[in-house]
Amino acid sequence: MKSLWNVRPHPGPLPQEREKTSQVFSAVIARGSTTPFRKNEQAATTANRATEFSSNTDSPSLSPGERAGVRAGVNSLLTFAFFVVVLFALQFVSASAAENPATEFDAANKLFAQNKFADAAAAYEKLTQAGSVSPALYFNLGNAYFKSGQIGRAIAAYRQAENLAPRDPDVRANLHFARNQVQGPTVHAGLIERSLATLNLNEWAGLGALALWLTFALLAAKQLKPQLAGPLKTWTLLSVVATVGLGALLTGVAQFKLGNQTVVITAHDASVRTSPFDESPNAFTANDGAELRVLDRKDSWLQVSDGGRRTGWVRRDAVAAVSLREHPAD
Repeated sequence: MKSLWNVRPHPGPLPQEREKTSQVFSAVIARGSTTPFRKNEQAATTANRATEFSSNTDSPSLSPGERAGVRAGVNSLLTFAFFVVVLFALQFVSASAAENPATEFDAANKLFAQNKFADAAAAYEKLTQAGSVSPALYFNLGNAYFKSGQIGRAIAAYRQAENLAPRDPDVRANLHFARNQVQGPTVHAGLIERSLATLNLNEWAGLGALALWLTFALLAAKQLKPQLAGPLKTWTLLSVVATVGLGALLTGVAQFKLGNQTVVITAHDASVRTSPFDESPNAFTANDGAELRVLDRKDSWLQVSDGGRRTGWVRRDAVAAVSLREHPAD
């Protein structure tokens, strides 16, 4: 095989090709020398046409109305270009903002992998305060708090993750394990609460909307094709019942979750007092991780119950509330 270095170009055209080239060149010269005046005529004609074009261009040929139309068209194009630039800039900013939480989340995970649990918890907490919401974020936050010995904050984070992903086996397992570490009075979820917790509010609302649209579709089918009224009668009735039932259930779930808010003790030993004053006697002591039901609020105090007969007032800074945020971030 020949290499590239062995392939050399020919030094020049072949002898017969040179002869042909010289003959063509001489023919061109001969033709050009016999009719030189044609080039001059063409040049003069071109110059005259250019002069006429320039004179016509210099003269005002657009009316004021046409000029205003041209200006309006130019302004419209500039406005459109401006909005296009702004749109691309907003997309770039949103993409950068989306990448930043992911980068910070990875950095927090690295801190957790390095056994820097307190620093990892602070990094995860910073993301939540910035508005980031996801089951993985709260799950990792709970793990970091648990590893750093803050059982109450770990339970609060696990419960927040459970609100977002109520059927996640890892979240439920870690929450159950953390709850088993708590000593003293605490609220235990009943059968109804555990049943309603299998779906979050968004999922209950989605089921209700699905049943409603199914009812509308069946009613529309009966109107468009009356011959289907008989076969679809039972399905339409069941769809109406399901829509009403799911609507009532959704209302009940929302009222139950909003009306039965619980808080988690985050202090080592929180004093639950008989009245909302620091000088009041101690009703009972709640340990770190205890979950108490909120009954009332007053200034910086919360009236709580342990699910039994004991009630009292605890300071807000000794507890962590579990919100109902159910809109994960992408």
